[in-house]
Amino acid sequence: MHHHVLPGDWISAEGPPYPEMNGRCVITVGDLGEFGIVARIAGRLPQGETVLLGPGDDAAVVSAPDGRVVVTTDLLLEGRHFRRDWSSGYDIGRKAAAQNLSDVVAMGAHPTGIVVGLGMPADVGTGWLDDLADGFRDECDLVGASVAGGDTTRCDLVVIGVTALGDLRGRAPVTRSGARPGDVVAVAGRLGHAAAGLALLQAGPAGGLGGAAEGLGGAAEGLDGVAGEPGGPAGGVRGLVDAHRRPRPPYACGPQAAELGATSMLDVSDGLLQDLGHVSKASGVGIVLDPGAFTVTPEMERAARLLGADPVEWVLTGGEDHALAATFPRDVRLPSGWTVVGRVVRGSGVQVEGRAPERGGWDHFRE
Repeated sequence: MHHHVLPGDWISAEGPPYPEMNGRCVITVGDLGEFGIVARIAGRLPQGETVLLGPGDDAAVVSAPDGRVVVTTDLLLEGRHFRRDWSSGYDIGRKAAAQNLSDVVAMGAHPTGIVVGLGMPADVGTGWLDDLADGFRDECDLVGASVAGGDTTRCDLVVIGVTALGDLRGRAPVTRSGARPGDVVAVAGRLGHAAAGLALLQAGPAGGLGGAAEGLGGAAEGLDGVAGEPGGPAGGVRGLVDAHRRPRPPYACGPQAAELGATSMLDVSDGLLQDLGHVSKASGVGIVLDPGAFTVTPEMERAARLLGADPVEWVLTGGEDHALAATFPRDVRLPSGWTVVGRVVRGSGVQVEGRAPERGGWDHFRE
């Protein structure tokens, strides 16, 4: 982890008066202006060895030792992908970086850097902006990548566009089209936790869960009472809510799967059923999943009972944990980070043993 000397809340003495909050000056991004925003963000973003030229020029320069560059991009809109009353700026920065870095490792590549496009209202506080930048930085730090640059503009809502870059280090990319009948289907990382956390936040006081909709959304406190955890911290339940706010992709498992000979792989961003459907279609195969192979934690069981939900449904259709799903030849010995959950067969589509066929997952233009 990098250590930083962070710039303070600097502002020109010639600037306009600023509002007071709790006796201290509150500076907004509108007060800083575009170039002040860029300077402030750049001051919080040290550059790693893969970045040859960082923020401050017309474009950044990032090394690509392999000669090929893995590129992915994602867009997050306030109110659709995150809420500022549910997630801190730091959480949002971590999440925005994570979902793009996860796509890079899903190709079997090593992330090298990201660039960020940021639109936000002028009244956003600089403290929130600092937290957002720190979230980007710390998530990238997990994989040895850097925030190499970006752009800012004024916008009615917070809009975040992230483009991530990666290096294959001499290996072929692991795509969605290589699965073969006889392969096993395995997953790495958490499934269903973020979906459970989102359901708890959405229920809030309206779901009879007690408390306020802020912080833990009220749901966690109500769940504790029902679960009968006297006086203890809501570690497991808070973990579900935090899983929605801040995913934990299994970054190391992507390149590891490539080294093990994975025949296909993807990031589970829209739900396991829907995403494995892409593998099925691209590879021209069928996939059969064993619901008994999935992990449903006691916290997920308790949350499901309280909300009247099916926790296996969260596992099969929740995507924001950014787990990895891959297919491997059946003779490959998988390390502990991977769990076999199904098999590849001749045919088409994704089936779950013992369950009727269903459409599950997130479609941005149908929900």
